[in-house]
Amino acid sequence: MKTLRSIPLHRLFIFFLLTMGYTSCSQSNSSKLVIHQSNENLSSSESEALLYMLEEEKLARDTYTYLNSLWAVNQFANIKQSEQRHMEAIQTLLDSYEITYEILPMGQFNNPTLQDLYNQLTAQGQSGLTQALQVGATIEDLDIVDLDNYLKEVTNPNIAQVFQRLQCGSRNHLRSFVFGLENAGASYTPVYLETETYETILNGNHERCGMRY
Repeated sequence: MKTLRSIPLHRLFIFFLLTMGYTSCSQSNSSKLVIHQSNENLSSSESEALLYMLEEEKLARDTYTYLNSLWAVNQFANIKQSEQRHMEAIQTLLDSYEITYEILPMGQFNNPTLQDLYNQLTAQGQSGLTQALQVGATIEDLDIVDLDNYLKEVTNPNIAQVFQRLQCGSRNHLRSFVFGLENAGASYTPVYLETETYETILNGNHERCGMRY
């Protein structure tokens, strides 16, 4: 039996931080969080997945922060805080596995594709509230698909667990933005999700994701 003394310090770090991060919600969730202790190093693809998703969650946070400054609606005010927690969950993993990363200032990204997307979406969101809500739905649409693609590749249980919970949060966010659009007399057509998957998400209820999303 492995004792706490024999577990490397960075593995203890992930255990305590992730446990603290999930505790309040996991008590009300029928699926309890299980942290798997592992001495294996991450593969290069798993490291890249974490680094990319850190910036994609930053894309969401920064875009919603900007759009909230223009339109001040609940979706942007609340979900930008959730995206900050998404970032912190990924940072916990990066720190625990001693992967170097950099978080640039608001609206700046290391990845040129995400930088271009931020520029495009913030410009679109300036046009009106309906366009801004469309931007929110588009970001969550993309986030769900990207996380799903990574979940097909990663084998590390800690990464898989966090990505599953981030994806759960994004499904809730997508429902919220689409609800806002419908209240405004508009609709959303998925850009990245398959139509059938999108309809299944919309027809589902708000989910408990194990974190405060």
